[in-house]
Amino acid sequence: MLWETRVYTVAPGRMADLHERFRNHTLRLFDRHGISPVGFFVNEVGGVSDQLTYFLSFESHAQREESWKNFLSDPEWQEVKAASEKSGPLVVRIDNRLLKSMDYSPAS
Repeated sequence: MLWETRVYTVAPGRMADLHERFRNHTLRLFDRHGISPVGFFVNEVGGVSDQLTYFLSFESHAQREESWKNFLSDPEWQEVKAASEKSGPLVVRIDNRLLKSMDYSPAS
């Protein structure tokens, strides 16, 4: 199992728009392309208020690459992204990591 953590630094005043895009579009498109979300989080104590952190799981590196390639090239995603960013980008920075769980991890 391969885990991906993604931290989005959101443009000022655009967090609600990003939540709306995930809630109403992105999650359905993730499912279409085999991208499995584990959870979505915002900082409650510590950190900064303009970040969204989420975790995804994949069977392998190859499956991840294929899923992301298909998602990013999906015409519906491109349309949704363009429409949601008419007033400017929602995300100004993306930090991501690929993680491998240990054999003693409950998440392995």
